[in-house]
Amino acid sequence: MSELEPFAMPEAASQGRVYQEKTHPYRSMYQRDRDRIIHSTAFRRLEYKTQVFVNHEGDLYRTRLTHTIEVEQISRTIARALGLNEDLTEAIALAHDLGHTPFGHAGERVLNELLLDFGGFEHNRQGLRVVDMLEHRYRDFPGLNLTNEIREAFIRHHSPLYSDDPHIPAEFADSGTALLEVQATIIADEIAYDNHDIDDGLYSGIINERELRELSLWRRVVEELGEEYYNSLESYNKGAEGVRMLINLLVSDVLENTKKNLQEQNIKTVADVRALKELLIVPSEGMQLMKRELEDFLSAVFYKDYRVIRMAKKAQRFITELFLTYIDDPNTMPVRHQNRLANECIELVAADYIAGMTDRFAELEYSRFFSPFTRP
Repeated sequence: MSELEPFAMPEAASQGRVYQEKTHPYRSMYQRDRDRIIHSTAFRRLEYKTQVFVNHEGDLYRTRLTHTIEVEQISRTIARALGLNEDLTEAIALAHDLGHTPFGHAGERVLNELLLDFGGFEHNRQGLRVVDMLEHRYRDFPGLNLTNEIREAFIRHHSPLYSDDPHIPAEFADSGTALLEVQATIIADEIAYDNHDIDDGLYSGIINERELRELSLWRRVVEELGEEYYNSLESYNKGAEGVRMLINLLVSDVLENTKKNLQEQNIKTVADVRALKELLIVPSEGMQLMKRELEDFLSAVFYKDYRVIRMAKKAQRFITELFLTYIDDPNTMPVRHQNRLANECIELVAADYIAGMTDRFAELEYSRFFSPFTRP
């Protein structure tokens, strides 16, 4: 790893772990966190969790796992260019979606509605529950015992600035604005989302390339590639070349704007980052406007396509019926979840169980209960 800038988070200043451990002879704390995340059950399940399309819709669509890898790649690029802590950034990126439900954001919305009387459900907060208590891989402590910087990243991904959010754990309430390594992951998440949804939208036929040409940001892409070159491409290559250029444009803009922000705000230390009540790693104002136009287009055309809505309806039915079944009779859950009921309410235990499911496991579980032809 290259030398860190003074505003990057050094491992020497880490707040450590909840349960103290011996240092490793050749791996840093954040490298160990990364490895624990990759080897976790929750991380492996991301392979069969929906991004937009349910897994069986096609092998070439993004899943939570491929999305996570894309976020990791983009965030490390940003971290290296800015002189941030790459090991910390990588671990944050790899962990950022561990709390996601099956069936994407549709599943999250359903669980949030079902848990309104219990504080609701939010996948970033759930990610912290996963790494703090739901993973069982060590004898001496619950969860993965990650460093506090990565634990805090789950909360700051949800609420990166100073906040009155009652769901922020007390231990992080006064820590200040998100570290730059967290901010790098937040913007990388947005960039990955926008671009792979365009790619998947074009591949599925939901998005038409001619419609993209109406957007100012895509016109910029065509301009950078060259009109003649772009028009000579096959339709599939237009999407691939266009998305590649769009990622480059967005990352380049973020880096240029961030360097300007760091200089204008006279950011010298991590304490300066924490004290500033605004994010530093953000696109320029002009890029934000074009990005918002693109996201409005995706919302209107892609996310509201009848195929995507059907999948959301399916998620609503599956998750709701499973949740109510477990609530009605906790003995229908595996014993390890039943054992938690001595200390936790059935609603949260059932939600944890469902949130950890993959798409295909949730579908199979639903079939076991409600299909007369599936073995229990």
